[in-house]
Amino acid sequence: MPNPGGPGFNELVSLAPIEEQVASPKVRSRGITRRQALAAAVATGVGVGVVRLLGGSMQQIAGPRTASATNWVSPLNSESARVMQLLRRTSFGYTSAQLEASLSDGFNKTLDRLIETKPAEPPALASANTPGGRFPVAQLQQWWIDHMLTTPTPFAERMTLFWHGHFTSDYRKVADETYTYWQNLTWRRMAMTDLRSMLMQVTTDPAMLRYLDLATSTGQSPNENFSRELMELFTMGAGNYTEDDVRESAKALAGWQEPQPDSYATVVVDKANNVTRRLPVYSGQKNGVFNARRAYKGSVTYLGKSGPLDTQGVLDRVLAQPATASLIAGKVAIHFVTARPSAGYVKNLADAFRRSKYDMKTMMRAVFTSPEFRADASYRSLVKSPTEFMVHAARALGVSSPSKLIAGSGSGMGQSLFDPPDVNGWPNNESWISSNTVVERVNFATAAVAQMKVSLPSPLDAVRQHLDGVLSPQTASLFNQAADDRARWFIALASPEFQLK
Repeated sequence: MPNPGGPGFNELVSLAPIEEQVASPKVRSRGITRRQALAAAVATGVGVGVVRLLGGSMQQIAGPRTASATNWVSPLNSESARVMQLLRRTSFGYTSAQLEASLSDGFNKTLDRLIETKPAEPPALASANTPGGRFPVAQLQQWWIDHMLTTPTPFAERMTLFWHGHFTSDYRKVADETYTYWQNLTWRRMAMTDLRSMLMQVTTDPAMLRYLDLATSTGQSPNENFSRELMELFTMGAGNYTEDDVRESAKALAGWQEPQPDSYATVVVDKANNVTRRLPVYSGQKNGVFNARRAYKGSVTYLGKSGPLDTQGVLDRVLAQPATASLIAGKVAIHFVTARPSAGYVKNLADAFRRSKYDMKTMMRAVFTSPEFRADASYRSLVKSPTEFMVHAARALGVSSPSKLIAGSGSGMGQSLFDPPDVNGWPNNESWISSNTVVERVNFATAAVAQMKVSLPSPLDAVRQHLDGVLSPQTASLFNQAADDRARWFIALASPEFQLK
């Protein structure tokens, strides 16, 4: 395998001397507690001081950073390093075999495969047939995590998570895990299609119909929730529409209802009091249905035009606004390239997106082939989300059946799948790092290493394959002084370098 600069672990060095370090931004932090540090130290065989040092360093990655404010040097002049960066940002990390194949193919062929391969369908979730969708969300979370870990099309899962955070809903308000399951299937299938098709799917998705109340909206009593979020969060952004536009599009969008079930089942919902309910049962996935009798009859004035308007017409007018391409392009850049993209870069991406008639393959290809993606300033400029961090760690270690551990650890780090904090979705980049979430990341690294009952992969692979062989002086020193392979893997996974992508 091509080596982007990683010597053996007994001779590891950083690519910049300590005296060249730039002071890290001050972070308000309580640090890691003594109890947590001791637990980590006992489980991994490393000293308490090492755990505290790693935790403190992880907290320092929060906040704006530039290439000159790090104590490592970008290796992106090497194609192998560019391939690894591409995989880290598109695939939740990788196994050794996946990395070997991608390095052999090279950057361009790997990119073609990621973008052009049709998403692999996950295995059917048996619980989805439960009447009323009344089954634990943990089953749904573990089902998705299992697919993230085993799918032959990991980019599809990364894009599914991206759209899950953009077209936001949560299982609590939806109150039907079958609907939430269907939504996940929809986001995957539409992830690399075109924005117009996506918006129609989003509008008629049963979980979204509940989450943003469109299923309750009628022409006589329009509900404005979906109308507002369609413009503010999903497409145009705040400041590009008026309150009149919200009211008028709410009228035009009215009439959608949840799908009719195939049957009903009587289910005991309170055994102690023998309370039963008739709950809907579905034989397969369905979209919302349009009821013309509930729709608005009349003319509306929306985004500067007047006349009769239906759902397709609303979406067409939204897509005609330049702000729509800019919002999507900016969000994609923040998730896949840099936390603070320049206005010129976003404009270039948005222009290409509009010219392609909002084709997502065109957008993503423009992102990953842009000079900004391979620029030195892009290297380790993004913080892994909790899901990315945990799935990459599990793949690197080869942990068997880690989905329960991953699903149970996400909430402490700020990301519980299917349960974003609000309609804005999850935060991003440095927002993932705080004194509390750092503790949880260190604890996860401890638990993941502890789950390995068989021999660990070579710790040299951890450095070469997952950290590009590029370490800070501090991490290199800790790694070289570690007592055994278990401690070395813990240091690699808990290091600031592994938190970044």
